[in-house]
Amino acid sequence: MGKFDLFNKFNSAVIVLNENNETVFMNNVFKRIFPDFQNIKKFSHKLNYNVCALVSNDVSVHSPILQATASREDFSAHVTYQTSNNDYFYYDMNTTKKSNYTIIFFTDVTAKIALENCMQRTQNFQKKIALLEGENKTLSKVKLQAQSQAMKLLLLNNISNIIRESIDTSVILISALKELSQMFGAFRAYYASSDHENHFVITESLEKKDINKTVSFDKDINKYINSGKVSCTMCIKEYKEAKPFRESVQRIVMPVYHLNKLLGIIVLSTKQKTKLDDTLEVLEGVSSQLGNAIIQAKQYQKNAIMVKDLTKALNELKETQLQLINSEKMASLGQLVAGVAHEINTPVASIKSNNEIAAKLLGKIEDSDIKEILTDVNNVDREAVERINRLVVSLRKFVRLDEAELQEADINKELDLTLDLIRHELKNRINVVKNYGKLPPIKCYPNMLNQVFMNILVNAVHAIKGDGIITIDTAFKKKNLIVKIKDNGCGIKEPEKIFFAGYTTKGAGVGTGLGLAISQKIIEKHKGKIGVKTKLNKGSEFCITIPGE
Repeated sequence: MGKFDLFNKFNSAVIVLNENNETVFMNNVFKRIFPDFQNIKKFSHKLNYNVCALVSNDVSVHSPILQATASREDFSAHVTYQTSNNDYFYYDMNTTKKSNYTIIFFTDVTAKIALENCMQRTQNFQKKIALLEGENKTLSKVKLQAQSQAMKLLLLNNISNIIRESIDTSVILISALKELSQMFGAFRAYYASSDHENHFVITESLEKKDINKTVSFDKDINKYINSGKVSCTMCIKEYKEAKPFRESVQRIVMPVYHLNKLLGIIVLSTKQKTKLDDTLEVLEGVSSQLGNAIIQAKQYQKNAIMVKDLTKALNELKETQLQLINSEKMASLGQLVAGVAHEINTPVASIKSNNEIAAKLLGKIEDSDIKEILTDVNNVDREAVERINRLVVSLRKFVRLDEAELQEADINKELDLTLDLIRHELKNRINVVKNYGKLPPIKCYPNMLNQVFMNILVNAVHAIKGDGIITIDTAFKKKNLIVKIKDNGCGIKEPEKIFFAGYTTKGAGVGTGLGLAISQKIIEKHKGKIGVKTKLNKGSEFCITIPGE
């Protein structure tokens, strides 16, 4: 057994050098962990240690092996070994001097260094984790605040949209109560308008049973209300007159002002705990918007009622104007017809008398040829006189100024009467087809209906250029009189306007635009309806429906 064999029992690598730095011994561990060892010089080139050496061109200054062999004392260093595969291992190198020998021990601390590095990294990671957790908590708070702010903005936005989309005070308030209830988790929510000092009347509520209840509050709450501030308190009673709750609840009272005038209050009752600081800005914004919206809605409703009343008055004025025009027109026509009838009847009576005298004298004429000629002339004169009489009677019947009350009439005969009066308009170019149904006597104002028939028939005649057809259908169905007057004329360009006063298709100076407007009022007076179907260049059909009872 050699004198250095004892080192084979060591767990550390051991190498022994003589005074000439020649290797005299390597234990088994050294051989195993440094298998590529050739000589101490080459080996020293693969070792390095973290010593801040002086600037020097002497290589030995940077070599732990050379430093260890040169030192007269024991030498220790933490060294790094680089293998041929460029792997790095860490060792604690300790050198001891014995006689002329230098004994170098290499204790492998690679795992220890790795562990320390790992622990250091772990500590660094833990610090980063702690830092990230802190940042995460901060971000969570910011997120919650952002969510809360987003909810507040959403509430304001929803209420703003409701206010923009509605002009109904009730709709605005109910929608606002629903939004606020959802935000605060309220189980009761209502709006109470200001009745008189410190007294309120519930006008809008999510529970209908609350409507019209009078509510009042204690002095502290009244101070908040009168100063325009929102209050958030725990209470056992919602208001003075209310029954107590089984448990204490949180009550939010939000005054609604417009300028300096108190309009009312919104009251929310919730079991959730709410910090007023977080929502005060939102509630103040809601209060301001609601105050403006309530005033605007009331003003709009007031204006709407005024516009409705003015529109109604204007329509009544237009109807009165049409009635006056029609009455004046019919009165003038009646006076004209009466005067014309009187003027016609006087000469007609003379002609008739002369005709009767001539008829008696015809028997005394002996010349048969002259007698035949004069007889024919006398017959023609008699027929002309009778036709004039019928025309005068028809005119008087058409006007009928003395028939202002409802009376029964045969509508088919009234249509024939009207056709007799416009026979000259037909001029042997328009064929009238009469499809008369069997009609019961109809209670009506005959002179007014004749005016309607006259307007429609004359318009039909004017719509036909050249030869044409006018078809008249009458029927009695489901206790309704139905009269249809159809023509094959030019049609109507804007049928939706024909019943408007002043609208005419006949051009300036030709038509007044009042005929069909007056006709519609007459039919409405009979509680009936008048409508038209028309196609350009195909014709038009007017349909009149009047209740028969």
